[in-house]
Amino acid sequence: MTPAPDGATVSGVRRGRRGDARRVPVLPLVVVLVVAALASAVVSLAFGSEPLELGGVVDVVIARLGGSAEPDQVYDTIVWDLRAPRVLLALIVGAGLAVAGTCIQTLVRNPLADPFLLGISSGAGVGATSVIVLGLFGAFGVWALSAGALVGALVATALVFGVSIAQGGIDPLRLVLTGVVLSSAFSSVSSFLVFASDDPEATQSVLYWLLGSLSGTTWAHVLPASITVVLGVTALLGLHRWLDALAIGGDAAAGLGVPVKQLRIALFVLSSVLVGVLVAVSGGIGFVGLVVPHLARILVGSRHYAVLPVAGAGGALFLVWVDTLARTVVSPQEIPLSVVTGLIGAPIFLILLGRRQYRYAGGA
Repeated sequence: MTPAPDGATVSGVRRGRRGDARRVPVLPLVVVLVVAALASAVVSLAFGSEPLELGGVVDVVIARLGGSAEPDQVYDTIVWDLRAPRVLLALIVGAGLAVAGTCIQTLVRNPLADPFLLGISSGAGVGATSVIVLGLFGAFGVWALSAGALVGALVATALVFGVSIAQGGIDPLRLVLTGVVLSSAFSSVSSFLVFASDDPEATQSVLYWLLGSLSGTTWAHVLPASITVVLGVTALLGLHRWLDALAIGGDAAAGLGVPVKQLRIALFVLSSVLVGVLVAVSGGIGFVGLVVPHLARILVGSRHYAVLPVAGAGGALFLVWVDTLARTVVSPQEIPLSVVTGLIGAPIFLILLGRRQYRYAGGA
């Protein structure tokens, strides 16, 4: 791998390092966020349509993780079989969306980019709508909705990639414009399918899924999402020096020996697969991949070895509490997750924009 752009990009990277020196220490912050996320996950297990005592919840967790105590069977069923998969998936999806948002913002060099900018979520929406309205992928049983959404996301990825390559290659502006246009087209297809349906319950189900939900999560949903996020984060951390160079600009990165074209293709494919898998199990959850990376940059600066783990841990913590609010505020009904993330994320992002010293990917 090409050495870090330490000396060659004196005006870019070294200035960022001086800014990063004034930031919160990375390792302690990551440890605090991870501990807070795990503690929040345990606490959130007590909340739901049937409130539980925290002591009983802790007994179940200890017993299931190898302790000797015998938990109450009712608590064990509610906590471990019903709530634990959902809470764990919230951690995974939150971390994955935040990391994907960081990656895509660097790829297109746009501070307003999020995991759904490239049309992946809209493509998944077409697949999920086809399952709900038309009954496609019925052979997959309980996996039909996830399978349809994943296929839709991958088709959308292939179309965005193919159109961009056909029109001259992968570059930030072309990716953004192609993604926005195709996203609009995919959304129109989903709207047409809903409009043509005469089933009001199907219409409500489509709307609920498009706004994101972890309802009905089982342990089977956790494994593929976990593997995808772990592999994606590992790959991006391995590329963190190249990501730093790419954030400065394509020409500067090429001057440092970074294979810019190949890197952009790799980032596009990696982020598309990551988002596609997460959207397939959770629906479209907005604002996590937009706001959390900006918060991470404010805390630890713009270097990707710091931003990626902080964004991942912060995204996990954020979505655990978003999901907890979504299933408790109007219990026994549930609020779609994007409604909660929007109500929380929009004011936070406006506050970030008002910080005079904050500059995207440039350090303060």
